[in-house]
Amino acid sequence: MVSFDHLAIGTAEATWRADERINAVQPFDTRINQLIVAAAHPDDETLGAGGLIRWAHENNCDVTVVVATDGEASHPNSPSHTPAGLATLRRREVLNAVHVLNPTAHVHFLGLPDGELRENAVALAAAFLSALDGLPPASGESVIVAPWSGDGHRDHRVTAECVAQVAGVRGIPHFGYPIWMWHWAQPDDVPWNAGRVLALTPDQRAAKGRALREHVSQVHPLSDAPGDEAILSASMHAHFERGTELFFTEAPQNEGKTLPADWFERFYARHADPWGFETRWYEERKRALLMASLPVRNLGRVLEIGCSTGLITAELSERADEVLALDASAAAVDAASSRLAKRPHVSVRQSAVPEQWPGGSFDTIIFSEVGYYLSHRDLAKTVALIDTAMTGDGCLVACHWRHPVDEYPLNGDEVHAALRSVEGWDGIAIHEERDFVIEVFGRRPALSVAQREGLR
Repeated sequence: MVSFDHLAIGTAEATWRADERINAVQPFDTRINQLIVAAAHPDDETLGAGGLIRWAHENNCDVTVVVATDGEASHPNSPSHTPAGLATLRRREVLNAVHVLNPTAHVHFLGLPDGELRENAVALAAAFLSALDGLPPASGESVIVAPWSGDGHRDHRVTAECVAQVAGVRGIPHFGYPIWMWHWAQPDDVPWNAGRVLALTPDQRAAKGRALREHVSQVHPLSDAPGDEAILSASMHAHFERGTELFFTEAPQNEGKTLPADWFERFYARHADPWGFETRWYEERKRALLMASLPVRNLGRVLEIGCSTGLITAELSERADEVLALDASAAAVDAASSRLAKRPHVSVRQSAVPEQWPGGSFDTIIFSEVGYYLSHRDLAKTVALIDTAMTGDGCLVACHWRHPVDEYPLNGDEVHAALRSVEGWDGIAIHEERDFVIEVFGRRPALSVAQREGLR
């Protein structure tokens, strides 16, 4: 990450305009029918891709803008605005600016903490994937643009990484737009060969200028007091008044990999009960808490992701019409099948999610002690598949160990942050201890147990 001071003068716009390479890169391919614009903060979308959004309006291209944070940390020492007040103000500015550029565009606000996207990366990737899955089918090519991964701002880099994961899952071309690069870099620092330039028409350029002026909190001081200075100085603003927009092709994101099935086979080979499911009071108590958290007596059709040797499966079967239990390990499937052999309404299947996802819908989905074995990308995909498979009045029960394990790609808190970020889900119950967390989710508006019983 590059260190820079946004109040410094930075690289002059004249320096960029004088370099012939800025207009010598390949043209941006506009043979697209659906444009998704990801932004780390309110105003990123206008600064980096305002002209492209306007182009999409003029060419009947569907546009969706996804804003990760509300930008509430833009003025941390402001004496006149609270973070909550800034968040409200900046959401309104985005809506106004996007309306200027493209009145038919859809805007999604994720509301993640400004400056803390690295700590919420799994939630961010899952939210992006959920937003993509909610889009109408495109009649042609789709493209997603996001802050450039090399822009020098941590939130921009994390947004780029999460978008790369999601773009990889969906096979969507991904381009990065620079913002702070224009401020701290010199022309020799730029990977021009990866660049794609969009030449703006006079109308597109004018619309972008009008949209930029809608971000009043960023282009003007909040007040005359120290701490309320404008974020975008006149010298910085000049970079976005030019007649072109630059994008960089982004490579797929490297990440920690989902643990393979043979990892679990080796684990079971060392011990018939490697996690102590059969013997530890910790595990017995946790199962009891999980079962008690289920909000209905009859569980209907149940999907259990990661059944292991079938102890939870057996308890679920007492309250279910049908249970489908999955596990990636052949040893686990053999043990669970033996335990449940006399229960004809229970099926146990060797299956690794998300690649081997079962068809159909389910009233109850159990996602217990498995999410942290998945990569960021596979977790995001799994969460989206769960969302698709859960019935309208169904529920998801998730339970995970909260401490990090070196071999695991994720930890339990990252998994549950991803689950909490799903648009359209409500939390029904949560039980949180230092060691593990159990949460129950349902489709919004989800009913509490008391509401289901008519008690309120």
